[in-house]
Amino acid sequence: MGLLFAFPSTAFADCVETACVDVFTANNQIIIEAHKGSATSTVKKRTIPKPTPSPTLWFPPKPTPSPKPYVKRTYKPRTAKPSVIAQTANLSDRLIKLLPTGGVAYQPEFEALRNVPVIFWIDVPQIFQSRVNIIGEIVDVALRPGFIWSFGDGYMWATTITGAPFPKQTITHTYSKPGTYSVVVVTTWNGSFTHNGAVRAISGEIVKTSVATVTVVSAPTRFTK
Repeated sequence: MGLLFAFPSTAFADCVETACVDVFTANNQIIIEAHKGSATSTVKKRTIPKPTPSPTLWFPPKPTPSPKPYVKRTYKPRTAKPSVIAQTANLSDRLIKLLPTGGVAYQPEFEALRNVPVIFWIDVPQIFQSRVNIIGEIVDVALRPGFIWSFGDGYMWATTITGAPFPKQTITHTYSKPGTYSVVVVTTWNGSFTHNGAVRAISGEIVKTSVATVTVVSAPTRFTK
């Protein structure tokens, strides 16, 4: 059983040459992918020019009294290697976002009474919003939860509210018999993302399950004369 949400009727974002962004779900996670142009890196080479000799003035050598023997030496000239500067552009990236998982809470916390309403709520936000910067592109993600409550006695209820403790309770349930009940809440997240002013629905959904145990007892009986 799923809950449907309406998305804004704006123009869907198209995959263009400058940037392509997609948001979907996998393994109960939000996956944000983006890429620009080709996925290969570019390398720019810069060659340092060789120095050119500067002109010098020539003067006749002075005579020396006795010439010294000339020893021929061989020098290995050094060659300057051109420097290579590599610049890699981040053309694609992938981000993973996790949604919060809330626990089930109820009042009274110890031994609820039969035929007396028990107050329930779940500790998750009513909307999950996140803004990410991926390869220089701004993507806004927004998801809202829907809930299916199973109170353990065969009664189920679907809602989009999270509930609240006393005195602002909005979710209550009354047990007619004493016993131990397993309360299960299935939270389903659906949403959309915005890129360059266009809104698209997020493919897939994220489902989380929360469980709590409620003990219900009978009220003590008191006889009076």
